[in-house]
Amino acid sequence: MLTFMGALKVGDHAPQFRLPGMRMVNGRFEHAEYSLDARRDGPVVLAFYPLDQSKVCTEQMCSYQDDFAGFEDLGAEVWGISLQGVESHEEFALKNGLTFPLLADHRDGVGKAYGVALGSILRRSVFIIDTDNVVRWKHVAMLGFTYRRAAEIKEQILRLFPAPSGHAFAFAPPSF
Repeated sequence: MLTFMGALKVGDHAPQFRLPGMRMVNGRFEHAEYSLDARRDGPVVLAFYPLDQSKVCTEQMCSYQDDFAGFEDLGAEVWGISLQGVESHEEFALKNGLTFPLLADHRDGVGKAYGVALGSILRRSVFIIDTDNVVRWKHVAMLGFTYRRAAEIKEQILRLFPAPSGHAFAFAPPSF
């Protein structure tokens, strides 16, 4: 199920989706369907990227992996989304030790719904979505080679959700 809309703004409801994906756990692949409604409590960071195995995408996803525990400590999940299929994601995750979910938007047009599709590729973009499925922060790169560092994204999570309590947050109302 997709809800199509134009360019998303902070404060908009995030388009719903169901995407196939995988996550590497202890060297094995776990396949699942991912949707915003089915995730656990806490913010989710949607990291759209153009291409598995490309130099900049590898740097970006590896930087998020290096700080993955830091995201988990904040109660946040990171989901990488690109147009490649799950098999490509498996190879990418195995080669680079990526353990957060990688989702395959190869048919469903989620990038289009989020306003980040540019022809047959996705613009490098990051969205922080709260538990009410509201876009709380976003960055859509103008050029394909720039990406938001994990430290900046974690800083935004702390700014947006200032009261961590264990693995849950006391969510502040959206600031529009």
